[in-house]
Amino acid sequence: MRERTGTLILLLSGPVLAAAYAAVNYAALRTASGARGDAPAGRITSDGLSSLGSDLWWIVRGVALVAGVAAVGIAVVGLLLRRAARGRGALLVSSGVLILPYALGLAVAVYNPVPRLAGFYDHPAFADALPPWQSFSALLLLAAALAQAVGLVRAHTLARTASPPPG
Repeated sequence: MRERTGTLILLLSGPVLAAAYAAVNYAALRTASGARGDAPAGRITSDGLSSLGSDLWWIVRGVALVAGVAAVGIAVVGLLLRRAARGRGALLVSSGVLILPYALGLAVAVYNPVPRLAGFYDHPAFADALPPWQSFSALLLLAAALAQAVGLVRAHTLARTASPPPG
């Protein structure tokens, strides 16, 4: 029973960590938007972000959404994998397909478009005002992917050992 609970926690940690990635980056963007430099990054909107911060939030939200949807899909596959007596091969293939958008979101997060686009928009004060921990936020998506991979393997192993051998 304890192994099943641990597997469930690993599988469900992916969507939670994808949401944490979005929250951490939103906090970083609000911090940088609130900083006053020689060249402000546009007017402050009602949600506390500057116009540049709002543009960057769209990108971060897109990355979190892609990774989060893939994480939810992998969690569902893992939960089905725990229960399925047949069709484990198809479930594993579908989890392999879901890894592709996860990898895409992780690649964009590692590239870290936030300071790069701030430089592209010619707002170095915004990039300088970003908290130093913002560049490490991609590790949340990496941790989510690794936890879910371990959860999938554990779910497959538990389901395989619990089912009787064919024959």
